[in-house]
Amino acid sequence: MRHLMNPLDFTVEELDELMNLAHDIQENPEKYAHTCDGKKLATLFYEPSTRTRLSFEAAMMNLGGKCLGFASADSSSASKGESVADTIRVISCYADIAAMRHPKEGAPLVASEFSKIPVINAGDGGHQHPTQTLADLYTIRMLNGSFDNITIGLCGDLKFGRTVHSLIEALARYKNVKFILISPKELRVPTYIREDVLKKNNLPYEEVESLEEAMPGLDILYMTRIQKERFFNEEEYLKMKGYYILDKQKMELAKEHMYVLHPLPRVNEISVDVDEDPRAMYFEQAHNAVYMREALILTLLGLVPEK
Repeated sequence: MRHLMNPLDFTVEELDELMNLAHDIQENPEKYAHTCDGKKLATLFYEPSTRTRLSFEAAMMNLGGKCLGFASADSSSASKGESVADTIRVISCYADIAAMRHPKEGAPLVASEFSKIPVINAGDGGHQHPTQTLADLYTIRMLNGSFDNITIGLCGDLKFGRTVHSLIEALARYKNVKFILISPKELRVPTYIREDVLKKNNLPYEEVESLEEAMPGLDILYMTRIQKERFFNEEEYLKMKGYYILDKQKMELAKEHMYVLHPLPRVNEISVDVDEDPRAMYFEQAHNAVYMREALILTLLGLVPEK
């Protein structure tokens, strides 16, 4: 039995296979429409979510399976004090696979240690969000053909942004990827990302504060929101909230084929006038997440059809 806690749980070769499977699912949905008949996915979401929870459920239903679960800690036995370990022991009796989002870093990992079914980390605090990373990787490969020799700008909340942390770790395994880290000083990437990932692997990177200056050299711009729920007080959040706003005027500084990604939800960091730009790929990215989650579910359940 296998779990997914971190994008690095899969080798580069396994990620390629996963993305190839997602592409086949995208191109031939009818081929996979009954691969999970009789299987159940439990979505255990201790934090609010729209895209991640619903795309997991859509993925399972597209494969012919069914879904059960809860959408907040208040609607689960966690409100009564039940531990994650006990919850997953019980859920293992009801479902075949589980996706867990939790505000505490490492909670899905704890669940995996007590589970009798595969557990997928659907986001743990400010730590990791591996399935979002799978969608990000699939979208980047679809747009650029490969990951090699790209310059990616990551903009906004790089301190608490778990999608950013996961994506940097995943892209660090490819050739000649350059990172431009665009953030205010207060929201720079954590030390462990800078020291243990970027410097340790001799990866080229720059830390800058100006989005406008970074734009012309980027192949991919990965925007993120300033996350109110990660701040300890309202004043600090409001101070950071409007720091970066991507609009039509800034897009004129970018390459003809520089694509904009965003894990969503957005607040005000991408103006709606960017939505009509053909380089705005964040809604396509959200769609791609369903295919990648379908591929992941099939892989962890051992239900990948033979070629």
